[in-house]
Amino acid sequence: MPLTSADFAAIWLTLQLASLTTALLLVIGTPIAWWLARTHSRMKGPVGAVVALPLVLPPTVIGFYLLVTMGPHGFIGQLTQSLGLGTLPFSFAGLVVGSVFYSMPFVVQPIQNAFEAIGDRPLEVAATLRASPWDTFFSVVLPLTKPGFITASILGFAHTIGEFGVVLMIGGNIPEKTRVVSVQIFDHVEAMNYAQAHWLAGGMVVFSFLVLLALHSSGRMKPAGR
Repeated sequence: MPLTSADFAAIWLTLQLASLTTALLLVIGTPIAWWLARTHSRMKGPVGAVVALPLVLPPTVIGFYLLVTMGPHGFIGQLTQSLGLGTLPFSFAGLVVGSVFYSMPFVVQPIQNAFEAIGDRPLEVAATLRASPWDTFFSVVLPLTKPGFITASILGFAHTIGEFGVVLMIGGNIPEKTRVVSVQIFDHVEAMNYAQAHWLAGGMVVFSFLVLLALHSSGRMKPAGR
């Protein structure tokens, strides 16, 4: 068989990681994107820069500082230990935390752009109809920004699947626990098992093409009501 049981385990773990990370980023990133799109605060620039840091920082730098912070002597590590949760590095939970940080701009920025694109007019019309802020958001804003959420979900999912430096720094290389597809490919190459590496790497190429195709298609979708 072209793929081994270890390959399938890595694929399954990667899909779990990408799904959970994308879901968490949609929950965490939506209010951040809304604030960045609507605020006139002086903090908009610094907050936006922090969100975008993973776009310019090497993954190993992010992984290193997350490893230190979540380690036994770091702030997060001491907090999780005091709560009886142990430490997060070299665990699936640690991979999720690292992935959320590393993929954040790929979710926040498309949603922010979608929020900014709708302008003030739909919100003003909803206000004249006495719609509550929550009703306005779910009945007006979300339908108008649906393409932005689709793009954010696809990018967040795909970017998490393609991670290497961050997951290797935080999770190491533990079979069925932290060994994702990118690390599995690295292992095959290190072992000079190029045939197995080709199967996984080829699958990643096909997946990447489908992601770009999906993004192209979603980019042609028009927001509801326009």
